[in-house]
Amino acid sequence: MSRIIPDLVETPSDWPERVDVVVIGGGIIGVSTALSLIERGVSVALCEKGLIAGEQSSRNWGWVRQMGRDPAELPLSMESLRIWEGMNARVSAETGFRKTGIAYICRNDAELAVHEEWLKHARPLGLDSALVSGPALETLVPGIGQTFKAGIYTASDARAEPFIAVPAMARAAAKKGAHIFTNCAARSVETSGGKVSSVVTEHGEIKCSSVVLAGGAWSRLFAGNMGIDLPILKILGSVARLSSVDGMSDMPVGASDFAFRKRLDGGFTVAQRNANIAAVTPDSFRLFSDYMPSLIKTWRELALRINGEFVRELRIPRRWKPDEMTPFEQVRILDPDPTPKFVNGGVDNLQKALPAFRNARITKIWAGLMDVTPDAVPVISPVASLGGFYLATGFSGHGFGIGPGAGALMADLITGATPAVDPFPFRAQRFARLAKPRA
Repeated sequence: MSRIIPDLVETPSDWPERVDVVVIGGGIIGVSTALSLIERGVSVALCEKGLIAGEQSSRNWGWVRQMGRDPAELPLSMESLRIWEGMNARVSAETGFRKTGIAYICRNDAELAVHEEWLKHARPLGLDSALVSGPALETLVPGIGQTFKAGIYTASDARAEPFIAVPAMARAAAKKGAHIFTNCAARSVETSGGKVSSVVTEHGEIKCSSVVLAGGAWSRLFAGNMGIDLPILKILGSVARLSSVDGMSDMPVGASDFAFRKRLDGGFTVAQRNANIAAVTPDSFRLFSDYMPSLIKTWRELALRINGEFVRELRIPRRWKPDEMTPFEQVRILDPDPTPKFVNGGVDNLQKALPAFRNARITKIWAGLMDVTPDAVPVISPVASLGGFYLATGFSGHGFGIGPGAGALMADLITGATPAVDPFPFRAQRFARLAKPRA
């Protein structure tokens, strides 16, 4: 009941001896990067150890939002939405993208104050977010009643369908000439003269001049084998699919303790907001000083758990040679168990708040692991210590919405084009661990 299977993407049989860029990871970030590069005439191969969008890229909520983003991410979120608007035409396929607007609804003044503070950052950028209350709020979210004081609404925000969007983008990249390989784990990045020279995979070597690591929750492990101490931890989120409901808004809606999005199939994707699990692992101790400031601010949103994950990760090899089997071949797809307490809690909270959902039933539950940086802002950046090596990871649960913009920005950095948005907030060197020379 917990397995999510995205649309399958066929793997070609032709193996390139050389390309300009190898992308490691077939989630939305890697696929968007490959699509942007091939459209600019840059030859590219993408290597995915499992399935395209097999992990968090098909398991997320499917929100395409600007609202509520970290101020550092706002310009990228706005650029990404612009790209999303033309995505169906760009890939000649359905991605589920619909510009529906998104609303956050607030029960009290304290919750409303958080959004009012955020509006101070959004208004100078021309974002159309606005506070709503009374009849206007009832029109946006039918049946909301008197429980909620007000809300913040962004009409230009949208939604899309994760498990079909990313495979559609990958197929489009392949049709345009990109080499898309699934069940093909990258093992190592080889270098010559302090620069990238090739990627060794389980099926052979591909020579290249640039590599993009877009490995999501696996990125820290892969980078560590290269001597790069990438500060990323994994956070578990659980999600449910509810049966269809008549008369409810088509737009995603979030409150302090639930969130829902209407799906293309008529059902609803539902989760309990601010309820994620951070398993205590060996990396939790290795990166403790990096994450302590954010943990102090967000402790109410996380549930720390000491479980079998600690021992499992302790047993995973942290170093390997190019001719050795890697952890990526031993676990093709991360498919963690969902947390029933959070799944049922989100649904219960939703049904109490909006009576229209009281007869809806859960038809599927699942979970996904998010790659989270200490400041919850992604790394989209070259690595100064290794020429031609780039990071596009640590999207902290925001990757689906800002993925197309992130892929375009990475293509800008690789090709030397003028970036559509300032890459400075996403630089790797903002973390002390990444500012140091490689071991």
